[in-house]
Amino acid sequence: MAATNLYSPSPSPSLSSTLKHSLNSNPFHRIPFRLHKPFLKTPLSLKAVLSQNPSKTQTQFQHCFSKSSDGFLYCEGIKVQDIMESVDKRPFYLYSKPQITRNVEAYKEALEGLNSIIGYAIKANNNLKVLEHLRKLGCGAVLVSGNELRLALHAGFDPTKCIFNGNGKLLEDLVLAAEQGVFVNVDSEFDLDNIVAAARIAGKKVNVLLRINPDVDPQVHPYVATGNKNSKFGIRNEKLQWFLDAVKAHPDELKLVGAHCHLGSTITKVDIFRDAAVLMVNYIDEIRDQGFEVDYLNIGGGLGIDYYHAGAILPTPRDLINTVRELVLSRNLNLIIEPGRSVIANTCCLVNRVTGVKTNGTKNFIVIDGSMAELIRPSLYDAYQHIELVAPTPPDSEISTFDVVGPVCESADFLGKQRELPTPPKGAGLVVHDAGAYCMSMASTYNLKMRPPEYWVEEDGSVSKIRHGETFDDHLRFFENL
Repeated sequence: MAATNLYSPSPSPSLSSTLKHSLNSNPFHRIPFRLHKPFLKTPLSLKAVLSQNPSKTQTQFQHCFSKSSDGFLYCEGIKVQDIMESVDKRPFYLYSKPQITRNVEAYKEALEGLNSIIGYAIKANNNLKVLEHLRKLGCGAVLVSGNELRLALHAGFDPTKCIFNGNGKLLEDLVLAAEQGVFVNVDSEFDLDNIVAAARIAGKKVNVLLRINPDVDPQVHPYVATGNKNSKFGIRNEKLQWFLDAVKAHPDELKLVGAHCHLGSTITKVDIFRDAAVLMVNYIDEIRDQGFEVDYLNIGGGLGIDYYHAGAILPTPRDLINTVRELVLSRNLNLIIEPGRSVIANTCCLVNRVTGVKTNGTKNFIVIDGSMAELIRPSLYDAYQHIELVAPTPPDSEISTFDVVGPVCESADFLGKQRELPTPPKGAGLVVHDAGAYCMSMASTYNLKMRPPEYWVEEDGSVSKIRHGETFDDHLRFFENL
């Protein structure tokens, strides 16, 4: 089913009443938007485990949300304020569908000349309409649970372009992966045993990659570092021979086709990927020397974005791929990458309304209707995401320093701290930028804050609902007939 096209703001004075009536009477009603236009196989040595020099290439990811000279925030030329006035008065996620396309195209262009799979990390954002769009753009999918595998299949992804990761994969989920022909990464001894059992149950040989920890420091928050020697993920390189022997012992169940690593997330120095790739191709050389036909190198994902909106010079997909291109070609390998954040984060904002402004002691607070329940990254990681108002404030509005907080009963319920903003009036729109990744997919119903609806701006300027917001009645349904 296609995303539901809803409405289109226009300058008509009767816009709000017209849309309110049309949304209530016919949820499939559509009015076109008026666009606003303001705007060789040789030994390879490790280069540098701790890379100090970021890429000098300016990011090519143009931002789909921008402030115009009139002081209003626009998404692909559509005034966010108009969208706010046309939907339910609750927090919502707003995406740019064209930006998703642009981000994927940047990876596809970077990978020209290589045999490759772009495995989108479903954990970053699992909206079904987003997944269907990514599948149409040619992406595969990276999965870390059985339900993510089921969702990928439901969205129409080619199973042979899907990779099943995870340190605790369940047997029944591995059976489904084996039946569908999905790549499976081996993460531990017990994981290998379960994959063998799943292959026997499914009656199919499983294509596996060994997830090896290269022990390269990604220089990121420890919660999102995944490739060091103390990580719960993957196998230590010292255990490689044990796993090779175990695969050899199960020729009817397992076919070793590659090696995989994943360093972490929010990485902004692409030399780190090369450091890991150097180690990985050397492991592949060792594996091939033992008679295995290994054709795949999976370098994971983790490319960072400019959350600060401060004009930082960050690496692009092309910068990333160019650091490993020579290595991949020198070993005649197929390259698998697993982007999530760099594909979807900058395509979306969480849109909120200001409930009020208050001062306690030396602190000023903007209280909004959104919260850590809808977007937990700042509370969980102390992560920074850019915040701004969607419309100009009155000329006499004082600029002050605020903590932007929600109504949840936790002192950790904040979206941003120490933000310099004009004092907003009650009901003003306020957005948290770069909310496409690890925001809605990590949302909860804490304090019975129901998960919000999602919309996107399409290529023609229309706005469609792509996920219904949850309601209190949805919560009660969990207890029916008990």
